[in-house]
Amino acid sequence: MKELTIGPNDAGQRLDRFLAKAVPLLPASLAQKYIRLKRIKRNGQRAQRDDRLEAGDRLQLYINDEFFDQPRQDNAFLTVAAPRLTIVYEDEHILLVDKRPGLAVHPHDGAEYGRTLIDHIQAYLYQKGEWRPREENAFTPALCNRIDRNTGGIVIAAKTAEALRVMNQKIKDRELDKRYLAIVEGTLKPREGSLKGYLFKDAKKNRVFVTDVPRPGAKTCQTNYQTLASKNGLSLVECALITGRTHQIRAQFAHAGHPLLGDGKYGKLDKRFDRSYQALYSYKLTFSFTTEAGSLEHLRGKTFRVDNVDFVTEYFPGTELT
Repeated sequence: MKELTIGPNDAGQRLDRFLAKAVPLLPASLAQKYIRLKRIKRNGQRAQRDDRLEAGDRLQLYINDEFFDQPRQDNAFLTVAAPRLTIVYEDEHILLVDKRPGLAVHPHDGAEYGRTLIDHIQAYLYQKGEWRPREENAFTPALCNRIDRNTGGIVIAAKTAEALRVMNQKIKDRELDKRYLAIVEGTLKPREGSLKGYLFKDAKKNRVFVTDVPRPGAKTCQTNYQTLASKNGLSLVECALITGRTHQIRAQFAHAGHPLLGDGKYGKLDKRFDRSYQALYSYKLTFSFTTEAGSLEHLRGKTFRVDNVDFVTEYFPGTELT
């Protein structure tokens, strides 16, 4: 419990507005809940959110010490009162979350403070009592893979240090099989095949370029694909990344003359279709371990998938996914 005494400069303010300034990490909805539960009192008595504070008032705050820290990126999860997550799978070691398109996985230049996927995951685990940051020396729940802001799909989060270590190694050793769904313009020939080339990343422009011949700084890239359906000048394809380069699927299909529907960066927005972001989804994940997996051994050979992908339902209804 912490006690705050109201001075002359804070007198006259409503209680809820004072709390927003004095305890900025405490979400407004949570502050209201704590007032209702008598975890925030005024002069030892029940308070109301619209109480006008007077000089000399004493506020008793029965809330966790974390909320009294200064706002930083590493405690942004505290500002998330009600985490919004679509959980595909969870155990004591990992969490698989279906990230919606438009949501950033990590903060970028501080602009996403408290609004990223990792903030919601950490808030979820904190509020469940599975993660107690003040009892940890170094570990913080972390993401094992990333997905572009405007791409949806399965993201892996490690709930323990061992899970993070094992999963990072499995990803490095390519012992995970990730499949993507995408809608591309046109009809691919052949309907099943492989796109190969060399990918160069231009960090200043935040985009990549694909060439058919090597060039300095470029890395090999390969995407295998299978056409699942075609109609109205569009094709639904399943993709498997053989290499995992930045924007690989988007750039390779655009280079092949079949840009992704809605991809304004590597293609051209088609006015016939009402899409403002690329039709790309990491919809299926298989833990194809070939070596010992420690605390994640129970996941060996298991497959998890997202069955409801919006653009499949919209443009290719009735299509059965493998």
